[in-house]
Amino acid sequence: MRFAPGHRAWVVLAAVLLASCADKPAGVVDVDFWTIGREGEAMAKLVPAFEREHPGIRVHVQQMPLTAAHQKLFTAFAGNSMPDITQLGNTWLPEMQALNAIEPLDAYVATSKVVDKADYFPSIWATNTIDGKLWGVPWYVDTRLLFYRVDILKEVGFDGPPRTWDEWRRQLAAVRSRGNGKGFAVLLPTNEYEPLMSLALQSDEPLLRDGGRYGNFRSEGFKRALTFYVDTFKAKQAPNITNVEAGNPWTEFGRGVYAFYLSGPWNIGEFRKRIDAKDQDDWSTAALPGINGPGASNAGGSSLVIFRSSKHKQEAWQLVEFLSRPDIQRQFYDLLGDMPPRRSSWEGGTLANDPKARAFRDQLERVVPSPAVPEWERIATEMQLVAAQAVAGQISIDDAAAEIDRRTDRILEKRRWVLDHAREHAP
Repeated sequence: MRFAPGHRAWVVLAAVLLASCADKPAGVVDVDFWTIGREGEAMAKLVPAFEREHPGIRVHVQQMPLTAAHQKLFTAFAGNSMPDITQLGNTWLPEMQALNAIEPLDAYVATSKVVDKADYFPSIWATNTIDGKLWGVPWYVDTRLLFYRVDILKEVGFDGPPRTWDEWRRQLAAVRSRGNGKGFAVLLPTNEYEPLMSLALQSDEPLLRDGGRYGNFRSEGFKRALTFYVDTFKAKQAPNITNVEAGNPWTEFGRGVYAFYLSGPWNIGEFRKRIDAKDQDDWSTAALPGINGPGASNAGGSSLVIFRSSKHKQEAWQLVEFLSRPDIQRQFYDLLGDMPPRRSSWEGGTLANDPKARAFRDQLERVVPSPAVPEWERIATEMQLVAAQAVAGQISIDDAAAEIDRRTDRILEKRRWVLDHAREHAP
């Protein structure tokens, strides 16, 4: 899940909220909608159109900063003061579902003329499905792929980006040798778990086993991914630094310090702003390389959920439908760069003719959901902490995999207890 905070939105939203507090006509329903980060800015611009189409509904948008959103949501749940609808990151959705806080949406979708399951990228839709039920509707998608320097690859003898790990390794080595080995080939911040997770997703073996009860990091697939990751640092093809130490990756990428950077769609806009206009043809995007061909990536992003406690579920669903329309999703992309989860939304507007976005459209056909357990973000953090030890040479690949499994199994101990007791007491 990815958000950029953007505090200037508070000024815009304050104006919207003040206007909403004015006297309203009788019979108008208030719908409270909580957003996280910059998505609130876009909502401030989209809400007026929704209210014109639905004069009986008034939407109150509240924007939460990313750093406080998780705590605010769970504090509101404990205090029985949830909004009607909220934006929820895909890795947070299992937590809310486990608490029985959100409304299943299958019945709404079954009768909807707007939300069409068949039009969504399948794995993005799957991130909202737990135990056979739908708990959210994808709002925007976030996946990682390669940003790469076209000119540098040509300089070292390659006509295009890598499609397999073997090709990528050859390109990494060639770029590293460029300039007598003074630069690097790729930026992989050691405090970000997404690059390692992306490598691990190239395997058919799941990251968790036995219904999410235990870690599966000692699998051959994960150890192969961890080996590729660690070897990249050992060969000095990537610097052993965090994203804080990396400074300004956009400028460094533009200067050719790195030929590859694993990142998400928000950086298309950043690179266009930060790299000189004359150098815009020197970079592009490509799907992640896999073991034997174009590979998978993570199925991230945010979805729209309705809370069980809402007294205005039908009105909240109308807002979900409005935000799910292809024309509105295209506007949303133009406002923020957040990419739509529906195939039809890519068929018009600026997305349809954007060569830098094309690789994301391709990658979205090959994304994999994170394990649908509430503890996943904690597990991913521990995975990366141990991987950083392996990068530093403090622990072997086999020992690192075993340690990640041990930490994961400890985190999942309560989950196993709950699932086992639920089975024992099942009728």
